[in-house]
Amino acid sequence: MNQIMLNEVQIDEIRKLAEEKRRSLGFVGETPIANDIFTILDKLDIMLLEYPIEPEGDRPAFSAAIMYSEESNKKLTFIGLNTADYYDKQIFAIAHELYHYYTKSGSHLSRPEYEKNNLIEVKANRFAAEFLLPETVLESIVLDEFKTSSLEKIQHKTLLRFIARLHCTWWLPYRSLVRRLHEIGTISSEQYAELYVVDERNPRGEYGKISQAINKEVFLKLNQPTKNIGTSPNKIEVIIRNFEDNLIDEDKFAETLSLFNKTPDEFGYEIKVSQDDLDELDAFFSEEDDDEN
Repeated sequence: MNQIMLNEVQIDEIRKLAEEKRRSLGFVGETPIANDIFTILDKLDIMLLEYPIEPEGDRPAFSAAIMYSEESNKKLTFIGLNTADYYDKQIFAIAHELYHYYTKSGSHLSRPEYEKNNLIEVKANRFAAEFLLPETVLESIVLDEFKTSSLEKIQHKTLLRFIARLHCTWWLPYRSLVRRLHEIGTISSEQYAELYVVDERNPRGEYGKISQAINKEVFLKLNQPTKNIGTSPNKIEVIIRNFEDNLIDEDKFAETLSLFNKTPDEFGYEIKVSQDDLDELDAFFSEEDDDEN
């Protein structure tokens, strides 16, 4: 099946949507979102649920999912994030889910193999790229650096160094950057094909060495799965305050925190077993002893 290509009108609509949302969140001009994508979720009151899910055989695991729930007439939004994926792909996946959030396209689970042949998913990918690195900004960066909008005469190693600097500044995955440069007509189809097959994750490969020479800390961070289990500190705080305000009991408090690999003890609360529970346990085991005798 052929990959779906967006037309000019669709691309323009996505570009305007991404620009409007960036501006509303305080990201103007050449301001990278990068790690601030997690702060954006807090601003939008979206609960992030992080969990590592490895692929099963040839079947890739999902990248992220957006879900909705309603409680006490309040609509809750969740984004589930697969933290077994590379960190730069996690950032891209959240931006992808934000397209579904902004366009109200319903609950959605993102799997990489389905996205090239589905119009909404292609739009969401384009939005994610535009949201993280706007086309106008990328064009301006190219023009400032090379004094031309065409990089067709630029040699391969120079392009690798350029992409590595973009990668470590804007935190888009390498292949998304290569695709962006091709989408805006900066590199030729031949350059695109040559760059796209680069082993970009290998720290000992040519691109890996160049990137580490530019910013080793960021390159290694972007190219590793975090395998986090948890949610944002703000959401953990909500759970703690619900306990402190007696909205949930000790058992529910401990149980909810355990979902995020946390314990009450980590926040200074020692959950004690009540005397009633101890009496109940004592009665239970006494009955067991009587039965055995």
